[in-house]
Amino acid sequence: MKGVFLQRLFSTFPNSWPGRGLLLQRVVTAAVLLCCGFGHLKEPLHFAFIFPYAIGACAGVLLLIGLWTPICGTLIALLEAWIAVSGAGGSAIPIMLSTLGATLAMIGPGAWSIDARLFGRKHLEIPER
Repeated sequence: MKGVFLQRLFSTFPNSWPGRGLLLQRVVTAAVLLCCGFGHLKEPLHFAFIFPYAIGACAGVLLLIGLWTPICGTLIALLEAWIAVSGAGGSAIPIMLSTLGATLAMIGPGAWSIDARLFGRKHLEIPER
């Protein structure tokens, strides 16, 4: 029953060109999250300012490998929207990351992900008699 519930979190696990596009979207989103996260760790800011970026970087690592993509995408969308609204700096990158996180949460990870291996459709081979 647990597998059926988790399978409903994902729309499909596209392969071929759509799957490559989702892989590229995951890699780019994770790379920007990691760059932003590590960039803010170098600055001597208050912990409350660094915490959302550190959580985003951790979610970026999970997104990169394609593990718990709908949960990580939703978390990224919410965190980055909060950063965009509360931040004093530019909000273009957090808005872009929020949108990418939301789309990945809605579409799913694609065929080249750990989620596809764990929760994807299983093909049963029926032996011939």
